[in-house]
Parts: sequence; structure tokens; C-alpha cells
Amino acid sequence: MRPVQSTSVTTRLADIAAQAGVSEATVSRVLNGKPGVAATTRQSVLAALDVLGYERPVRLRQRSAGLVGLITPELENPIFPALAQVIGQALTRQGYTPVLATQTPGGSTEDELTEMLVDRGVAGIIYVSGLHADTTADMQRYEQLRAQGVPFVLVDGFSPKVQAPFISPDDRAAMTLAVTHLVSLGHTRIGLALGPKRFVPVQRKIEGFVRTVQEQLGLSAQTVESELVQHSLYTLEGGQAATTALIGRGCTAIVCASDMMALGAIRAARQLGLAVPQDISVVGFDDSPLIAFTDPPLTTVRKPVPAMGQAAVRTLLEEIGGTPAPHSEFVFMPELVVRGSTASAPGDRNRP
Repeated sequence: MRPVQSTSVTTRLADIAAQAGVSEATVSRVLNGKPGVAATTRQSVLAALDVLGYERPVRLRQRSAGLVGLITPELENPIFPALAQVIGQALTRQGYTPVLATQTPGGSTEDELTEMLVDRGVAGIIYVSGLHADTTADMQRYEQLRAQGVPFVLVDGFSPKVQAPFISPDDRAAMTLAVTHLVSLGHTRIGLALGPKRFVPVQRKIEGFVRTVQEQLGLSAQTVESELVQHSLYTLEGGQAATTALIGRGCTAIVCASDMMALGAIRAARQLGLAVPQDISVVGFDDSPLIAFTDPPLTTVRKPVPAMGQAAVRTLLEEIGGTPAPHSEFVFMPELVVRGSTASAPGDRNRP
């Protein structure tokens, strides 16, 4: 049996060395905990182990610098796992262990998850799209957390009542990008499908949408809000319901507040016997994983997830380290990604 074992070990060393771009001797030194290897080289070897799916030897496993809680809404919308992955990787690189706590309908509330994490002695907490984004929620809970000495950072949603760093995408700019794109394609009747009005990102998207439609199409703010804005749920079904209503009001293009809603918008158009993008153009928001591969591939406004996730971690670690970040909002610029779900307005195609 011995030769087989040594062959597999040699193969493993060769694989890791090739992946890390170093010699087998260097890999051997790292795996055996020998000195004389540069820190960056050591990291490359450990990363190669992880990528190839090998378990790290016990002596090389990092002692955690502490637990950091990450509280997200449901994980059905792929944008939340994408953000959780960026945040988790950034924390791990800094030696912290991320603890993912997810709210589910009928399951634990944000307050219960916070209490559970605080009881476990977390070094800090990152909240994604939590109650801080809900204008009707009591913000006192965050002040109580601050009084307990637990550092925290809030992603997606802003409240002037909470003394903490906030990380947000520029929701108003996102709507300007989407509407400007659709107007350039000749659309003059553009609808907006989004979630409940009590959420800060929703209110900001409406502001950006109304202002841009006013400026570019000359409609009054009242007309835009009453005829072209439709609230629903942040789900595929919500997007479908909102789009059905907006198409009924003569819209030839729909801007959605999430990619999930945009998939619902495409479904609504098809159920009405309309083709996307020939009859109806659809724009999403997030650019969540796999959305480039839908039918048709979705035009969407990309949320800067890597930059936002890394900023959330950097800001939290500054708080944990005793140099609090400014209690203000860090706003990240989204970008328009044009794919196959938008085209010229139906009546616009016959013009020269």
C-alpha cells in the first residue's frame, strides 16, 4: 500500500504547486509548518489547497480573530447570497469567522437573530436590508445595540436616527440610468415596478424615476406617480402583478426594482401575448448571478456588490479596532448593463 500512498501525496503536491505557481519543495515547507516561506507565498499555497478542495492540515488552520454576524433577509433573491459571499470572503481574509443569520417568514425576527449573535459574543454585526431600511420601524433597537458596545454597519437603507455607518447603492442614479436608456430607444410610456413604499430604497428609486421622467418626457410629477409607479412585492409574482397593471395603462417599457421582479415582468408580458423586447422592454436592478443567462438575457442596473460588501467589512473592522468610521452614508454608483430585454419602442421602428 505504501507506494500508492506516496504516489497520491506526490500528485497532490504537484497539483498544489501548479495551482499556487511555486515549487513542490515550497508547498512541502508550508504544509509542514517550516519557516523561511514568505507570507504571500504561504497564502498562495493555502489558497491553492482551498481551491483544489484539499483540507488544510490542522496546524495550519487559523485561530479566528472572532465571530462577525451577518443578518440578511431571505436567500431566495440571489443578490443576498452574492452579497453574503463577498462579505464572508472579506471577513475570512481578515481572520474573522462570518456567522450568517437569515430571516425567514414565520422564523426568527431581526431582533431575535441580533440577540442570538450578541449572546454568542460576536465582535460586530453587518445588517443587509434590515429594519433600518423600513421608515415605519422603531430605530431604538440600534441605539440599544450601540449602548451594549456592539459595533455594527447597515447596508441598503438609511435612517438619520441611527448613529452608524451606512453602505448604499445610489438608487436615484440607478433610475436615471434605466429611464435614460429607455427614452433613447424611443419609449415615452415607461412604468416603474417596485416594493412597498415604506422602504428607503423604494422611496429613493421613485424620486430618481419621477425626476428623470419629468426632465426627459415633460410629464408632471403627479402624473408619473399616479399612473406610472406601481407598488407590489419584491418577488417574481410581485413583478408580474405590477407589470400587468402597468401594461394595462399603456406602458411599453418597465423598470423593475429587482431582477426577480423583472423576471415576473417578462412572464406578465408573455401571458398577455406580448414579446420581450419587441413589444415590451424590461430593465431589472441588481445584476444578480445567472441573470445574464435568462431568456432574453436581462438588461439591468448592476448593483456594485463587491465594492459595497468590501466597504461594509472594512468599515466594521475599523469600528471593532476602535477607530469608528464616520457616522454617515457611503454611496456607491451603479452601472447600466445592456442585454437583450430592451429594444426600440414598438411605434419607433418604422421611423427612418
